[in-house]
Amino acid sequence: MSNDVIYLDCNATTPCDPRVVEAMLPSMTESFANPTTRNHRPGRDAATALERARATIDRLLGGRAASEVVFTAGATEANNLALIGAAEALADRGRHIISQVTEHASVLEPLAALKQRGWEITLVGVDGKGRVKLEDLEAALRDDTALVSLMLANNETGTIQPVTRASELAHARGALVHCDAAQAIGKLPVDVAALDVDLLSFSAHKFYGPKGVGALWIRHRRPPIRIASVIFGGGQESGLRSGTPNVPGAVGMARAMELAADEGEGERARVAAMRDRLEGSILGAVEESSRNGDVDNRLPNTTNLSFTEVEINALLVSLPDLAVNTGSACTSAHPEPSQVLRAMGVPAELAGSSLRLSLGRFTTEAEVDRAAARITEEVIRLRDMPTRMGRGSHRY
Repeated sequence: MSNDVIYLDCNATTPCDPRVVEAMLPSMTESFANPTTRNHRPGRDAATALERARATIDRLLGGRAASEVVFTAGATEANNLALIGAAEALADRGRHIISQVTEHASVLEPLAALKQRGWEITLVGVDGKGRVKLEDLEAALRDDTALVSLMLANNETGTIQPVTRASELAHARGALVHCDAAQAIGKLPVDVAALDVDLLSFSAHKFYGPKGVGALWIRHRRPPIRIASVIFGGGQESGLRSGTPNVPGAVGMARAMELAADEGEGERARVAAMRDRLEGSILGAVEESSRNGDVDNRLPNTTNLSFTEVEINALLVSLPDLAVNTGSACTSAHPEPSQVLRAMGVPAELAGSSLRLSLGRFTTEAEVDRAAARITEEVIRLRDMPTRMGRGSHRY
């Protein structure tokens, strides 16, 4: 990142921590062999590194066996494997899946594909804070509901979902529970036992690990949870994800999770304090601005702000010194108002003028103060432009 650009888009991706890069290097230059080749020592060394990473990740998630971790290319693949793989394996139980309207596209799109194949999909609504309506979820559950998929934290607003309670409701009706935890790991303590989920997806690049590696955690139980493979080939990852494993990526992801666990509550508090400082500075200086999401249940690094009478693309263009976003990195190329905010009841004009700011490990207080000043400056300037051009005035 250029030194003159302040990076506040950590929910899209994070820089790879130098300590993670250091941990990955031996798997690139020394233990670089294919870990599925066990008839020579280099292959066995690579396999050892891979399995050590698997065990570390499972332990940090609160799992019970390293075999619960299936490496993928990222959370999108993990979500597809969880949803499509579980659906195909559980078709005899029922062909009904429940999720909620503010899920990431990597959940909603596989569900749409399953709908075309004959599955019935129910998307439960959210309240004004973006939290799933549990009473609607409970009402939607049926005897033929095979799976419930609920994200842990929203990528746009940071709102944390009541996954543990949703799991309780789903399990009472015999359904499995999948959780997309891509935005939560590294920002919150994530314990699969406390969440009581059966499947959990995540991606290393969201918490200072490398891009191109993620995992699907599958609860070890008897009888085992059945998942159908969606990628075929050499049968790696217990037959669920064929292809030569990304050993450096797996090692890096494990190290990134260790660092997040080591830094713990102190780092979360530090980032949350800077988030509040940034948010408070902007809201205090910009009239007719508002915050979206659940202030009491959200990620420590995320704020989502809306500004009346501001064209958001004009605001982004006017901030070349800031790396910020309007919402999900996967949908930022589309100019429509955020579907997450619209589902929360935010008016279209405000949903279309929202800014997501997501801080990270390397964000400084000086950057926060500079970003707040620049956003305030440009919002006020853009609002004043019609007045200077003789097209009327704004009252605040």
